[in-house]
Amino acid sequence: MNFKVKDLGPQLITVLAVVLIFGFFTYNAQVNMENRGIDFGYGFLSQEASFDVQFSLIEYDGSHSYFRAYLVGLLNTILVSVIGIFLATILGIIVGIARLSSNYLINKFAAFYVEFFRNIPLLLQLFFWYFAALRTLPLPQEAESTFGVFFLTIKGLYVPAFIWENFSIFFYSLVAAFISVIFIKTYAKKVQESQGKQIPVLFISIGLILIFPLLSFLIGGVSLSFEIPKLKQLATTSFVFDGGLSLPPELIALTLALSLYTATFIAECVRAGVQGVGKGQKEAAASIGLTPNQVLKLVVMPQALRIIIPPTTNQYLNLTKNSSLAAAIAYPDIVLVFAGTALMQTGKAIEIVSITMFTYLSLSISISVLMNWYNKRIAIKEK
Repeated sequence: MNFKVKDLGPQLITVLAVVLIFGFFTYNAQVNMENRGIDFGYGFLSQEASFDVQFSLIEYDGSHSYFRAYLVGLLNTILVSVIGIFLATILGIIVGIARLSSNYLINKFAAFYVEFFRNIPLLLQLFFWYFAALRTLPLPQEAESTFGVFFLTIKGLYVPAFIWENFSIFFYSLVAAFISVIFIKTYAKKVQESQGKQIPVLFISIGLILIFPLLSFLIGGVSLSFEIPKLKQLATTSFVFDGGLSLPPELIALTLALSLYTATFIAECVRAGVQGVGKGQKEAAASIGLTPNQVLKLVVMPQALRIIIPPTTNQYLNLTKNSSLAAAIAYPDIVLVFAGTALMQTGKAIEIVSITMFTYLSLSISISVLMNWYNKRIAIKEK
């Protein structure tokens, strides 16, 4: 009994302290709002926003509600986070492996990249890409095309847009391909564990991912065409590109800054993970006849991933949260659109800030849950 009281006492005191602090600030905020005649509530979300957003993944104009504006900012935040995580992971793996290269130039160049980009503040890098690099590009009417279809101007990057017919069939073919890949991978693992044989999973997977979509074009009635951006004159001195897909310079600058900065930390995670595998295990694997590729795939990477995943998860979380710096260059993420413009118009500071905080918390927890699940899946299971 004494042990239980001694064990639970500090926890109860901590919980009580948190409740009291939260209650104090809640009561204080309520009193101050009543004194100033401010109503608390989330009914404003259904009101007309009355402001436009320059870049949106969904249909939006000033006649839509504040909740619609929130969705616009949320989707823009998720977009830059997903692209940033994808690019930072690829670049981080390449640079991390390059830092272990025996080639002097490759090794030193990778080391220079890491030391250079991780020691310059992210906000300063963001300003460089936006104001010094992208804002000095030519006007649309002066831009030179790349391969005749790509145009990089001060107003953004214009690329051909895909126009699909029967896209749902193509999508289902991709789903079927990935399900088949998972099945093949599971089957190959069982065969390896039971018989010691290796099935060429990589080549089979590539074949399936190519064959299924190809069949959707040949017998599924799927067709694909491209819409090329074309220069259009609006006024005497005003030109824009019509058609195609446009990527605003704010999105490009933010993606570059986040990817290049976060990739340096992921590279160090990769380097530490690979170096954490003992040299003796590599030599033992080679001594039984495994090729260098097999040693890397079957011995080094399975163990290195258990070291790489936890710190890399932190970098994914940092990248997602650092995307809030988008407000500094007017990229319409959730901070600029919702916690900025919407807050200024409605004055609902507590409501809007709480929604924004909960949104980032939800995004971070989602990433953590996914990465922890993967980390647990590849963990060594003792029998």
